[in-house]
Formats: sequence, C-alpha cells, structure tokens
Amino acid sequence: MEILWVLMALLMLSFVLLPYLRRRRGMIEQVPPGHPDAADPANYGFVRQEELDVRMPGPDQDLLDVLDLVQRTQDYRAAAQLLAGTEAAGELRWQRVQAFAGAASLELQQRPGNAGETPGGQWLRVWRAEQPKDAGGAAVHAEFLVQQAWRTATPGTDEFRIIMEEARAACGDAALLAPGDPVPYIVELSVARGLAYPRGEFEQLWLKILDRAPNHMGAHLAALHYWCEKWHGSRELATSFAEAAAARAPQGSLLAAMPLFSVFEHLPEVNLVSGFYQSEVVTKAIHGALHAVHSARADDPMLAHVRHLLVFFLVRGERWAEAMDQLIHVDGHVGALPWTLSPDPAAEFAVYRALAVAGYEANGGSPATLPH
Repeated sequence: MEILWVLMALLMLSFVLLPYLRRRRGMIEQVPPGHPDAADPANYGFVRQEELDVRMPGPDQDLLDVLDLVQRTQDYRAAAQLLAGTEAAGELRWQRVQAFAGAASLELQQRPGNAGETPGGQWLRVWRAEQPKDAGGAAVHAEFLVQQAWRTATPGTDEFRIIMEEARAACGDAALLAPGDPVPYIVELSVARGLAYPRGEFEQLWLKILDRAPNHMGAHLAALHYWCEKWHGSRELATSFAEAAAARAPQGSLLAAMPLFSVFEHLPEVNLVSGFYQSEVVTKAIHGALHAVHSARADDPMLAHVRHLLVFFLVRGERWAEAMDQLIHVDGHVGALPWTLSPDPAAEFAVYRALAVAGYEANGGSPATLPH
C-alpha cells in the first residue's frame, strides 16, 4: 500500500506544481528505473520502457517493414505500392499517409541538407517528381507540408501561413487525383485549423468528408480540434460535435468514444478537485469509450487510439483493473494521445503503467489474476 501512496502523491503534486504543462495534459513525475517503487513491467509481460515503440499507436508490421526499407534505401516504390493496396476510405490509409509524411519530415529535420549534403526525405521529393499522378504520393506530400508547418513555424506568422497555403494547394492536387478518397480532405482539416477557415468554409470541407467516409474516426478526431476552445470553437461546440458523432455511430463504431476525446481536449490546467475523474461527465465519457472498445472489431486501426486514452482516464480515476485490461492490449506501442504530447512519450506512458500496476496490486491483483 505504501508504494501506491507514494505514486499517488506524485500524481497529486503534478496537479499543483506543473500547471505550465497543459499541453501535456497533467504529466506525472517519473519513477526512475531501479527505484524501489518502480513496478517491473516484466512481471506482467509488459515491454520495458526503452523498448516501447513511439512511432505508432499499435502494430502495423507491413508499414514498419516498408518504412524501414524506404529509409534504408531511399527508394519510395515500396511506399507507393503499399498505399496503392490500402483501402481508400479506411482508417489504415490515413494512418499510413501520416506515418510516411512524418518519417520524411523527421528525416528533413535531422538532415536539413547543409553544406551540400543531400537533405533528408529525398525519397518523397523523388516520388512526386517521378510519379506526379500517383494519388498516394500526392496525399503524403500534402500531409508532409502540414507537418512541416506545425513542426518548423509558429501559427500566425507569415512563414506558417506560406507553408499552409502550399499545403492547401497540395490537398487540392491530391483530391483531383483520387476523387473518392477522403484523405486529402482530412489532411486539409489541419490546414483549416491552421489558417482559421471561417465556419461556413470548414463545414463545406467537412461535408466532403462525410460524403466519402461518414464514419471515419480519424477524420472526426481531426475535425474536433477545429471546434475546441483553444482553436476556433468552444467547449460547448466541441462537446456538441463529439456527442452528435457518438449518437449517430453505427454498431461497432469507435465514434462512441468521441466524447472522451472532447473531455481530454478541455481538461483544466490545474485540477484541485480529487473527484474530477470520477465526475458524472468524465464517467459517462469513459463508459461510452469502453462500450465502443468492447463493440469494435479487433482489427480496427483506431482501436489502439481509444485504448491509450482510456489508460490515461482510468488511471486518473483509480480504476486500476480496467486500466490494466487496456494496457495488456496496447503495451509496446505509445504513438498516440496522450503520450505524444510529452517530449518523451515512452517515459510518460511508463509512469501511468507503473501507477496502474501499483493500484492493481494494492487491491489484490497480481500477474496471476490478470487475464490475457
């Protein structure tokens, strides 16, 4: 029990002493490896912190294999082939477009091409030059520009606006190459947020997505940002958008988890109310997300995203056994909210995992009682 109280004390300190970490949504102080209060993940079959994969929310071995090949050889053709064989309206295509764009953006950040050196991400430039009519390459290029704007420029500056305008044009080019593909329009949702589209223009963009993929979870999450208080909406508008999506969600859809993402986006800077995470609003959103997880297909590409956010809320709400149940499904990959808001996603995830293990054991749980 002492271990649990030490860890919970760290949790409460984070509420009071770290208000500047709003964007990181209440990061908890780390328990360093080797500390007597540090839970050993190996006891539960969990992956050690240094081995956690920060690139994706869950496994996609085909994508990992292709990413490795493309980055090792700087030949884009495997990426083009993978996207060509990925369903246009599905969640997986959107995730893979993001992954390829992110890989190229990070390569460029690490190797900007100074002193005559070939810049990183050259394979994407070659892809666009050699196959200008390839819809997959066009979508990856548009998403690359969006990520570059957020990564290298400050919103509101001329530099940011110029890159985003280029991204907007790239979205239009990608949409022309694949009229039924929602991905170029989903990419443009981030452009709309960055360039502050008027609501009427944003809603027209949103209708184009609904026409092509009305139950696309990734698109709904991207649109939610626009309606949030910190961007161009309010808590009420974001809540209304999320609840409407959940209300029309078909059986088996993860859209029922949307209200939990809206709650997350509007967490207070400092929460001094101990029961906040057991409040009616949060509890209702958690139950909706749990229902969505239990009803969804096991291979739904967005399932890991919901499970990761559930870990955050279930740990905060001291629902240890339920948190452990989510952890056994997502452990090993941490490329999802809320961990990606931290400079060290693996460390952030590992702290919450340690809290879940400590709480689980303090209430009589053990590796032997954890179902797999």
